[in-house]
Amino acid sequence: MPQEPAADYVDGMVDFLTQQHDSEALEAKALAYRLRRLTHRLETDLKRELAPHGIELWALELLACLLRAPERQLTASQLATAMQLTSGAVTNRVAKLEAKGWAVRDFAPHDRRSVMVSLTQEGSERARDVFATKTETELRLLSALSTEDQRRLNGDLRRVLIALGDRES
Repeated sequence: MPQEPAADYVDGMVDFLTQQHDSEALEAKALAYRLRRLTHRLETDLKRELAPHGIELWALELLACLLRAPERQLTASQLATAMQLTSGAVTNRVAKLEAKGWAVRDFAPHDRRSVMVSLTQEGSERARDVFATKTETELRLLSALSTEDQRRLNGDLRRVLIALGDRES
């Protein structure tokens, strides 16, 4: 049977809050704090590892969205939904990728009010060149959990996200 890990930063916070909240609220608070702290650490380390490759995390994620899309293109609205961004943020980010030659924008042929964002060959190659770095960093940061533990945690978090309306479109 695995040994209980040492106390972490959140345990100290929970100890302080014990007088003010019931156990159900404390568990929810502890989980929320840990998720935020882990997310921050993942993003910080990923950004640091990607920087020498000349690509930012947001850019790699946007390129990956386009890479997974049919015909390697999505509307700006689809990108906004997939990346949980505002239309203005998508416009700004796509403009930066376009300046690097990694994506192009054009009007949708079926609706001139919609903008289509397409992945260029250079953008596809750039993303594929650095995916391994991102994967290595994720593996390193999550190595404290076995594959089985990661699978269980993925399932639990998927259930929460689906309950919040986050479904594949």
